[in-house]
Amino acid sequence: MQVLSNMTTQTRLLIATVLSVAFFIVYDFYFMPKKQLENNASINASNAAPALKEGILDPNDASNLVKAPITKDQKAVLAHINTSEFNATIDELGRISSFILNNAKFVNEDGSHIELISKDPMPLEVRFSDTALNELAFKTPYKIKQIEPKNGGIFEAILTQELGAKSISKHLTFYANGSYDLSVKSNSDFFITPGHRPDVLADGYTVHGVMLRKSDDSLDIIEDGDAKGDETYNNIDLISSADRYYTSLIYDKERKLNVFIQNSKDKNTLAFVRSSGELKLKGYIGAKEKKVLTSIEPSLADAVEYGWFTFIARPVFDFLSWLYGYFGNWGWAIIVLTIVIRIILFPLTYKGMVSMNKLKDIAPKMKEIQEKYKGDPAKLNTHMMELYKKSGANPMGGCLPILLQIPIFFAIYRVLLNAIELKGAQWALWINDLAIKDPYFILPILMGVAMYLQQRITPTTFSDPMQQKIMRWLPAIFTLFFITFPAGLTLYWFTNNVCSLLQQIVVNKLFARHKAEEITAHHKGEK
Repeated sequence: MQVLSNMTTQTRLLIATVLSVAFFIVYDFYFMPKKQLENNASINASNAAPALKEGILDPNDASNLVKAPITKDQKAVLAHINTSEFNATIDELGRISSFILNNAKFVNEDGSHIELISKDPMPLEVRFSDTALNELAFKTPYKIKQIEPKNGGIFEAILTQELGAKSISKHLTFYANGSYDLSVKSNSDFFITPGHRPDVLADGYTVHGVMLRKSDDSLDIIEDGDAKGDETYNNIDLISSADRYYTSLIYDKERKLNVFIQNSKDKNTLAFVRSSGELKLKGYIGAKEKKVLTSIEPSLADAVEYGWFTFIARPVFDFLSWLYGYFGNWGWAIIVLTIVIRIILFPLTYKGMVSMNKLKDIAPKMKEIQEKYKGDPAKLNTHMMELYKKSGANPMGGCLPILLQIPIFFAIYRVLLNAIELKGAQWALWINDLAIKDPYFILPILMGVAMYLQQRITPTTFSDPMQQKIMRWLPAIFTLFFITFPAGLTLYWFTNNVCSLLQQIVVNKLFARHKAEEITAHHKGEK
């Protein structure tokens, strides 16, 4: 407590800022649900599915729940969809049972192509309100009638399932970019799902779960483990079951989707759309690449989620994409983006650095005043304010510019974590994939060195040995944090630290020159 009481306001703010950055990084990296560490194996578990009494269509009633039958055997494939972009299958229960992206960058660590559908429920799975009907539906195979594709489609088919007096049909059209059109008709209330989120990479960087876009265009994100299992949403136009890089989504521009949120047996969030009669919607399965999503429907850009600072992150990503279009290399685009932002923020940074220099310059006088009036807080504050005014120093000036820049830095941080565009993207030399860690840890080490050098030349007012030790160890701590971070993010942070180092050198020289001129002018005045 004595250490804290002896700190200046500027010191407390600086330490708070540094610890805030460290907290967000540690939180993003370490605090993830343990269940996400499971392998990509199919979980043939009994998933809770919404159900209502037959014939009653109340979108706010989710009190009666029925479990889908356990299906231990793999269902037969009704159709294969093979394109240059993806390979998919439809099984005998009318579900999209497999979806593999063909691009060479969408591979697992062992080089095998990524399977986006690995858990139940699968996309386009249908369940019924009536328990007996639901049991029958999971035992009765669909029949398929393929149609010559039209209007740009690459696969078109009608799938039908006869369930005694009840029936269901799906008119499905797939397109080369992974999007599809779907029309579902049934003479019974039914539920349909975009499926379990893709479960490709176990990581704690981003949200895993279901995202909904509501009638006011706001986004509601229900992370895995957070759903109570009885949430209902009306007038939804976008449902995205997503992990860090991939999504299985459905959307309806007329906002007619009534959504029920459920939990799987392993507490992952599931979404079901309830309808009666006929339901028309569109969907997409694949990577959350903004260019692809917006080409399908501009509003699907919302499927790429950046957290708290989305309103800053989106224009940042757009600018980064523009730079990539100019340089043809995501690594150089990141470097140029960082430099441009540092130039834009330089006036703020300059004020902060000058303020730090002034505070260091008057540090001995501050210490004298603190010693002289340590028993009289009122006089201490009065004399300190007089000293600040006389020297032109601002105790908040060193930290406020830093605090104002934090949202921008974290927006970039989120962009570089979420951008699947960086997957498989080379930069230079040993960096062959900006979406994974530096294989030789060179960038994290260089980043730590740059941070250490900047720290050495940055003026501080730290007098307490404990404060000095904390600041001295920060470069090493940050280096350890970044060892396993994606190379693209580490490249940004390294470039940012180099810019800070160069700016600090320039400001220190300018301040020293200004101080020398003041001393010269003072001596001339005395003569």
